[in-house]
Amino acid sequence: MSKKIACLITNMFEDVEYTDPAQSFKEAGHKVVTIEKEKGKTVKGKQGEAAVEIDESIDNVSPQDFDALFLPGGFSPDQLRADERFVQFAKSFMDEKKPVFAICHGPQLLLTAKTLEGRDATGYKSIKVDMEYAGANYQDTEVVVCQNQLVTSRQPDDIPAFTREALKLL
Repeated sequence: MSKKIACLITNMFEDVEYTDPAQSFKEAGHKVVTIEKEKGKTVKGKQGEAAVEIDESIDNVSPQDFDALFLPGGFSPDQLRADERFVQFAKSFMDEKKPVFAICHGPQLLLTAKTLEGRDATGYKSIKVDMEYAGANYQDTEVVVCQNQLVTSRQPDDIPAFTREALKLL
């Protein structure tokens, strides 16, 4: 069954951490909806390889409209977590136990939403201590699946495992 996946993304995302999983989700028949402050805007990856047109404004969407949440890494999550609308959007998926896929710096949104306490998770090495302070059980492994809901990975090398586990949950 086709699922609708919300993707919170803005400029300076890690190119392949969006493009590779998004392509795999689409090939599996799922719909990926990109969400930022401004619908129709084009955001660019930090490597300069990917440009993504934003499908929806955060003000025009509700977590209830989606089956899962996808958080690519790079500098995008750190920028988005400064805006409470994105934090609350991400928090809602965790609270409702809907699937959440966060890679590299993606968990920063979940940290700000205070939703990682007691969760098994991983992320980029530079946010390991932040995740531990937030109460996460940090694991230095290519992919961690927690409570059949949260899928996290560390870096671009982990994308195949990340995508595989995300697709299993979908």
